[in-house]
Amino acid sequence: MKALKVSVAALLVSVALSGCDLDGKNGVDGAAGAAGQTGQTGATGPSGANGSNGQNAPNGMQLLPVARYVTGSYGAGAAEITAFHAPSKRIFVVNGAANRIEVLDGANIKSQALSDPLTASNLTSQPLTLPATATVRNSADQDETVTLGFANSISIQGQLLAVAVENKNRTEAGVALIYDLSQGAPLLKQAIRVGAQPDMLTFSSDGKWLLVANEGEPASDYSADPEGSVSLISLTNAVAATQAKTVSFSALNGDKASLAAKGVKFAGPASTTVAQDLEPEYIAFSPDLKKAWVVLQENNAVAVVDLAAAKLDKILPLGFKDYSLAKNSLDVSNKDGVNMQTVPGLFGMYQPDTLQSYGWQGGAFYVSANEGDARDWAGFSEQKRVSALKRSAALSARQPYNADVLGRLNVTTALGLNASGEYDALYAYGARSFSIWDQNGQQVFDSGNDLERIAAGVHGDKFNSNHLTVEGDNRSDDKGPEPEALALGQINGRTYAFVGTERMSGIYVYDISNPYAPQFVDYSYNRDLNAIYNINDDKVPAVVTGNVAQAGDLGPESLAFVPAANSPTGKPLLLMANEVSGTLTVFELTPKV
Repeated sequence: MKALKVSVAALLVSVALSGCDLDGKNGVDGAAGAAGQTGQTGATGPSGANGSNGQNAPNGMQLLPVARYVTGSYGAGAAEITAFHAPSKRIFVVNGAANRIEVLDGANIKSQALSDPLTASNLTSQPLTLPATATVRNSADQDETVTLGFANSISIQGQLLAVAVENKNRTEAGVALIYDLSQGAPLLKQAIRVGAQPDMLTFSSDGKWLLVANEGEPASDYSADPEGSVSLISLTNAVAATQAKTVSFSALNGDKASLAAKGVKFAGPASTTVAQDLEPEYIAFSPDLKKAWVVLQENNAVAVVDLAAAKLDKILPLGFKDYSLAKNSLDVSNKDGVNMQTVPGLFGMYQPDTLQSYGWQGGAFYVSANEGDARDWAGFSEQKRVSALKRSAALSARQPYNADVLGRLNVTTALGLNASGEYDALYAYGARSFSIWDQNGQQVFDSGNDLERIAAGVHGDKFNSNHLTVEGDNRSDDKGPEPEALALGQINGRTYAFVGTERMSGIYVYDISNPYAPQFVDYSYNRDLNAIYNINDDKVPAVVTGNVAQAGDLGPESLAFVPAANSPTGKPLLLMANEVSGTLTVFELTPKV
């Protein structure tokens, strides 16, 4: 019966809590308990220190041009990738047009505005000439001589400079050259064999890794198409291993259909394998240095590499931007002036170029400049204008169509095609924005239509101009402003993103201290949109006409942030390398509050 008593007691408690009346008699009140003893009052503690004053949110950022270098070359990556060597205050710049590294002395840069930032050249270079050949250890651990082609990228860590150099036959294995900077003039220490067409390389912040993104683009006629890969080079006490470990994608060759179903874009001849189609473009280490995100730009995806295991962890498709939403409006034609609009059934492939990482609340976050890129070769092209595609009846019913408006937009033929040979959706290159992603590949922020809308507000009908000449609306039918360059930096405890747009040659500044609530801070540009000039970079060397010297900075390819502690002026700097104008400009940064 004990169990029964417990059950009834539980029932009575339950009913009492529910407020029901069981019609029982009220019980007699119990006797009052004795009063407790009064506790003694403790001594008063000392007053705490006054808290620090709160920081005002920035309402602007002054980008003051304080130094500049003019290579004298135009186009062909004349000033492409830049890096800063803190101990010597030197600035290194890849000059692709001359195939050398410009070494600029920045020690005497002053906190003083240039008298004419469009034309000034107050820095001097002692260029580093690259060797014609390099001796590396091959996979059989034997010496092999590689004939070198063009330098594509540089990275600096401590007293080391690494240079990514492709093979003279660019579809064959390239080389990472490592120089010692401690003795003044760069001294070549090592040459390490990497994959085909090393497009970008980067040191880890602790100096233990050098990673190389081997893009492996095909020959123009597709007579050769090397596999994309990632080279992992370990370093011990600033000495690199003689051979790199290779992270290959060949194990995925049987998974093309499943990867495509998840959103990875493939575009190439039918015989192209997954490993050939995946083309690593850019690398960012996770803040804890355990993994690396590798941008697969043309594929609209990211490869995650486990560094300790030296293997591929997973592929993260980045999804698509919906241009039917008001926050994502865009201009799709180069024949209608400023015409920001929404387009149902049109999507953007993010396809980042530059990628950077930072930490927030213990988590890893990645910032991407969503440039976009088409696979457009003589032997194969995926790019067509909307006017050349047959749209399904359902899609046509959703989209307002004009041959001089939507019909002008360049899109991919690799996505949206149904079984009837019609397109149910259209996919454009890039997202005309920058984004923030969490470590799971989920997008937590996108700048929407900010970059295009702000440029239209500032420049009017000259917005979306090309960098090769001033022609307003010229790039609206392609990738708009083309955000490509990206740098992150901390100033006064806040984290900023600096985004460079390749075509308009502008710099957008955002406070991204909270990745879930970024704030637009400022927009700046060092370009004269009234200059009359033309650059034909299809020719080598580029053919230039008009007053190009007055045009200013054209085509920011890379940005590099220099913290105040390392700056020759004592204030943070932003370095901007411009591949079309062949210029390197140094901005001193001051938040406005």
